[in-house]
Amino acid sequence: MTTRTLPRPAAQPGRSAPDALVLQTDSTTRGRAAGFPLRREGPAKLTGAAKYADDLVFPGAWYGATIRSTEPRARLLAIELDPDVDWSKVVVVTAADIPGENLVSAIKEDQPVLVPVGGEIRHHAEPVALLAAADRETIRALRSRLRLVTEPLPPVFDPEASDHEFARYEITSGDLEAGFAAADLILEGEYRVGHQEQLYIENNAMIAVPADDGGMAVHGSLQCPYYVHKAMRKTLGLSAAQARVIQAETGGAFGGKEEYPSIIALHAALLARKANRPVRMIYDRHEDIAATTKRHPAIVRHRTGVKADGTLVAEDIEIVMDGGAYCTLTPVVLSRGALHSGGPYRCPNVRIRARATRTNTPPNGAFRGFGAPQTEFASETHLNRIAERLGLSPAEIRRRNVYVLGDTTPTGQVLRESVAAEEVLRLAVEASAFEQARAATARAATERRGSGTIPAGPLRTQAARTARGVGLALAWHGAGFTGSGEVHIGSVASVELGADGVVRVLIGSTEMGQGTNTIFPLMVAGELGIPADLVVMAPVDTSIVPDSGPTVASRTAMVVGGLCIEAARRLRAEVEARNGDRPFAEVRVADAAVHGATRIDQRFTPYPGIEFDDATYRGDAYPAFGWAACVASVEVDLDTGEVAVRDVVAVDDVGRVLHPILCEGQVEGGTLQAVGYATIEEIKLDDGRYLNDRLATYLIPTALDAPAMTTILVEAPFSGAPHGAKGVGELPMDVGAPAVVAAIHDAVGAWVTELPATPERILRALGSGS
Repeated sequence: MTTRTLPRPAAQPGRSAPDALVLQTDSTTRGRAAGFPLRREGPAKLTGAAKYADDLVFPGAWYGATIRSTEPRARLLAIELDPDVDWSKVVVVTAADIPGENLVSAIKEDQPVLVPVGGEIRHHAEPVALLAAADRETIRALRSRLRLVTEPLPPVFDPEASDHEFARYEITSGDLEAGFAAADLILEGEYRVGHQEQLYIENNAMIAVPADDGGMAVHGSLQCPYYVHKAMRKTLGLSAAQARVIQAETGGAFGGKEEYPSIIALHAALLARKANRPVRMIYDRHEDIAATTKRHPAIVRHRTGVKADGTLVAEDIEIVMDGGAYCTLTPVVLSRGALHSGGPYRCPNVRIRARATRTNTPPNGAFRGFGAPQTEFASETHLNRIAERLGLSPAEIRRRNVYVLGDTTPTGQVLRESVAAEEVLRLAVEASAFEQARAATARAATERRGSGTIPAGPLRTQAARTARGVGLALAWHGAGFTGSGEVHIGSVASVELGADGVVRVLIGSTEMGQGTNTIFPLMVAGELGIPADLVVMAPVDTSIVPDSGPTVASRTAMVVGGLCIEAARRLRAEVEARNGDRPFAEVRVADAAVHGATRIDQRFTPYPGIEFDDATYRGDAYPAFGWAACVASVEVDLDTGEVAVRDVVAVDDVGRVLHPILCEGQVEGGTLQAVGYATIEEIKLDDGRYLNDRLATYLIPTALDAPAMTTILVEAPFSGAPHGAKGVGELPMDVGAPAVVAAIHDAVGAWVTELPATPERILRALGSGS
């Protein structure tokens, strides 16, 4: 197990950000970082040469728009076109124009592409009809001339009051009653988290181009090309060859472009089919926030029994997630949330009950962490409250319960390898001087109380305007898909020595800012013994690349990267074998001239010894886990309740660091998103409609809000992957919010149990003395 420390200065008010990334590391790390290439797509993005969907030009293309519901729940009785309008110059599409099934391809296919007349509108901003015209002015003029005739129906907004379940899971181990009977302390708590918007820098965008053979190509911003491909085949009645999906440059996604692009692609394709010309569906920011999926809100209740020394003996956990109006990815989000809800701690007696229900709000979907940030916020905050009740340090109670090699999880999974929980905890505590910082904040709190400057109510004193605090959180994150998910998908990755002597990587995994197009040539080149600049990435086009599975769940580097390494090994062996075992680097060009192209397709096979029963939820939930610890330091304004996160130490075990700078960037980005989740990111709803659906009203951290971050990368390789990597994208998201909330408590002495910890909630907690 090795460790790399990568501190980076934060931008400070009134000062510009550093001109370049500064790595203050040991000599080994400096050498490795310096030897790694720059981000491949970086120059094109910096110079403006990169082509995002809205930059693509298709001659004769029309503009598309969506007519959406304005009610949370209603019966659609009719769609009326204003008879005074000349509709011959535009195209109008309704559900009646769909040639195939009026269902969006998903886990449970319950969401219509367009609500049909006679059907039920289930959320505000639900697509009902589509318009296309030669110019945007015509679209703007005609949108209001199309009227939806509806009959209102009673909506449901409370997930606990809903009688429609999308998914339910129960995980049990041991004897819960016996565990509680043996406990010296039993603590109960309820924790709530709200929506979070992905807020990728580029809005959703799709362009559909009809083909002469009746087929359809879509170009757009997306994570999962084969999701869109499957949806097109189902709804448009196309063959696999007729449906084509091409990823344009994608400006961020964070899960928000996993399943929703299928809907936009279908809308663009339906308009293009009827107009017989290309159609552009480019969302503006308002429509993107108002209509697309968000992180699932959740209610999590804990009842936990512990011994006097802090040892966990019983956990009873209940989870209720709000799926919104349609199922989308809710079952797998709930599944991951449930599996992570006990935290990275051994406990002999556990019951986890999780359910997700329908409400008449826009559907919720994937977001970085995929259910785990919701439940791990609850588990970490609850454990910190237990430590407080027992008079234990938050670090000490974790040391006494944290998973080690040989421990068994609630699903019965024995942790046989790649367990770095103790290491990340130790490093975070040491690097942040956590215990010393806690002692300092405790002394400051005692002094304030002694001087009488902090009354036992809402704080309005002038003598002590701010208070500092430090908080700790620990998390685990399953690498790859849950259970048998990878086996069911059967991903394929290919490496090809072309007839021109160029090595190509062909995968359906997408680059969306996380570094896929940079690290894959590194991995393949390393196996072939050639420089990375001799390896190129094939364009993500379903007519060219295989289905490598979705670009989600921190699986791309671990699973697809592993397949590419295996394919490269096979390619090298085949080429060298027919050239007298001379090195691949020496013979590749001559071999290609003689033999032509050689392509190796590598299909996923199950990791050895990994077994999971999807019906009973017993066995190895994940092939391996990543481990993370976070220490956050905050400053709280005691008059207003405003929080400034000043410092973060983030320690993440990623299995193997493939590119130190890109890996650090993933940790920093995930940490900052977690800081926003903890403090300011909040969706307000009224009658099922998002109220703050613009950048002016949905707040996220800016560069000036970013804390100083110290990133420590730990390597505990996973033997099932040939390179040992486990993924990093989601792991930092799991720990930031509970660490910040713990720091707020350390500063002001009150617990906030609902995210985000807004000034109003902080002042309310202080007033209640919680």
